[in-house]
Amino acid sequence: MSKFFTFAVALLMLSQAVPAADNAQNVSYRLLDAKEYKSRMAAAWIGQMAGVGWGVPTEFKFNGVIVPEEDYPKWTPETINQFEEDDLYVEMTFLHTLEKYGIDTTARQAGIEFANSGYKLWHANKFGRENLRKGIAPPDSGHPQFNSHADDIDYQIEADYSGIIAPGMPSIVLQLGETFGRLMNYGDGLYGGLFVGAMYSEAFFESSVEKIIQAGLKAIPEGSQYYECITDVIRWHSEFPDDWIASWEKINEKYHLNPDYRKFSCNDDLLKFNIDAKINGSFIVMGLLYGEGDPDKTIEVATRCGHDSDCNPSSAAGILFTTLGIENVPEKFTSALKRDVKFSHTPYTFDGLLDVCDQLVRQAVVYKGGKILSDEEGNEIFCIPVEDIAPPPLEQCWAPGPIANSRFTEEEMAQISYVEND
Repeated sequence: MSKFFTFAVALLMLSQAVPAADNAQNVSYRLLDAKEYKSRMAAAWIGQMAGVGWGVPTEFKFNGVIVPEEDYPKWTPETINQFEEDDLYVEMTFLHTLEKYGIDTTARQAGIEFANSGYKLWHANKFGRENLRKGIAPPDSGHPQFNSHADDIDYQIEADYSGIIAPGMPSIVLQLGETFGRLMNYGDGLYGGLFVGAMYSEAFFESSVEKIIQAGLKAIPEGSQYYECITDVIRWHSEFPDDWIASWEKINEKYHLNPDYRKFSCNDDLLKFNIDAKINGSFIVMGLLYGEGDPDKTIEVATRCGHDSDCNPSSAAGILFTTLGIENVPEKFTSALKRDVKFSHTPYTFDGLLDVCDQLVRQAVVYKGGKILSDEEGNEIFCIPVEDIAPPPLEQCWAPGPIANSRFTEEEMAQISYVEND
């Protein structure tokens, strides 16, 4: 059955399945074939693995400088097997929490699960988890009063999952940001995750990276420095469409060397590494814009921008690969994949990871009032209501709002029991 005919059948079935009251409200739907979802979702994870694996030899070895061509790593097919990377397994902790408690799990339950993780952490993740273990519940575990790394990149690294299980549902991305992102981040640190998650969400329906980036911007407040940074990159790309180094120099000058854009930087030395969410988010966008749809070039640009040069190409490649689908991902990224090896600190093999995402997307569709329809041949279509989203209110780590005085109860603290296992 052709894709066009499948969609035509879905439209007919949808008109019969939606009550008249819903039709009267002029609800619009985006249609996503379940098989196509699986293809794009698998490609999203392959992209993350490819980007982090290719970039990891350069991570924080080139700070405030471009990675020279001669120091850019070579790809081998075996590089795809990134089963020990925290850039992957931390977000799988969030997936496992959702698998256990459902798409509407609470931030407090998410905090207990994160507190019980035993792997080594750094920066906002580290201090957020320490706060949780002390009894400081979310959202205060990520508040700048308790977390001096709240503007760091952490949730931005880990937010890919949120868009992967919420195709065309950016409100789910925002909801999951409140649930998981506030465990460790605040302000721009949170916005980076919302931006990345919303881009993934749109990438299931849109191939234009420019439109995908704009969809990401809709998820964050316009008055934030993060929003300013991304719009700067878009503008500089238009000024220097064939010269990514010229745009990089603009980014470095404003967002690395200018203290006004490092107001809550965890590193006071402006000449050393920069783990702030917004500059690293700008490098994701650099990879997408200057990569021009080419997987190798996307990863190379995002990596050679430096600083957190494995996380940034991981997100850039994950978003791009989502637009491609697994059938269109170059074979060099899939030929040596080990499908039966578990990701460290998780219950998931690669195929197990795909299965849990397939379960959660179905929850998300129904949760948002959508439909999962099947035709006579058993082909499933996700019918996803079109939605407008409002970004969260503006907050800034260097001038934060009041704390929530959120603390775990004795009963909740009794659920926190962990074993360190690096």
